[in-house]
Amino acid sequence: MPASAEPATSGPLTIVLFHSVCGLSPAVHAAADRLRAAGHEVIVPDLFDGRTAGSVPDGILIKDEIGKEELLKRAVTAVAPYSDHGVVYAGFSFGGSVAQTLALSDEKARGLLLLHGTSDIAEGAVAEDLPVQLHVADPDPYEPHDWLNAWYLQMRRAGADVEVFRYAGAGHLFTDPDLPDHDAEAAESAWKVALGFLADL
Repeated sequence: MPASAEPATSGPLTIVLFHSVCGLSPAVHAAADRLRAAGHEVIVPDLFDGRTAGSVPDGILIKDEIGKEELLKRAVTAVAPYSDHGVVYAGFSFGGSVAQTLALSDEKARGLLLLHGTSDIAEGAVAEDLPVQLHVADPDPYEPHDWLNAWYLQMRRAGADVEVFRYAGAGHLFTDPDLPDHDAEAAESAWKVALGFLADL
């Protein structure tokens, strides 16, 4: 991790980091530690209640078994103690979709950092001046180009300040060193940009 990473100039951010469908894995804890090393407070909710998966398909089974409504309820409960002070929402893949859903319904959100995943944007959603950064493989089987282009336009119409970074040839969860998707060069590049994004919030 970059030794020169600096905390945000306005003080440490509180970041809520949501895991992928693989659950609260060592890679998620490592990512949280990287963010803490940059001076931020990081909350890492476990939406799967201790369950983990070794692949995306296996993780989708866990996600579907728990159900979207229950997962969102768990996420809201995890964020509730911190949201009044303004948090940055972040997440990996499925966790990114959770982070996006919460950020777009929280007028105090400081920012939204998405790694590998997005979500539907409700008609009439408002995200005035919300800083948003997305890092995604190119191509990505779960985030096809047409979807991403439409997502970007919808985010802009909602008022968000959006940046999208694509990583050619990387696997879907390319920041996770424990998965076949891992791409070390793409991961380090993504983290360097993401830490800069957070430092500017």
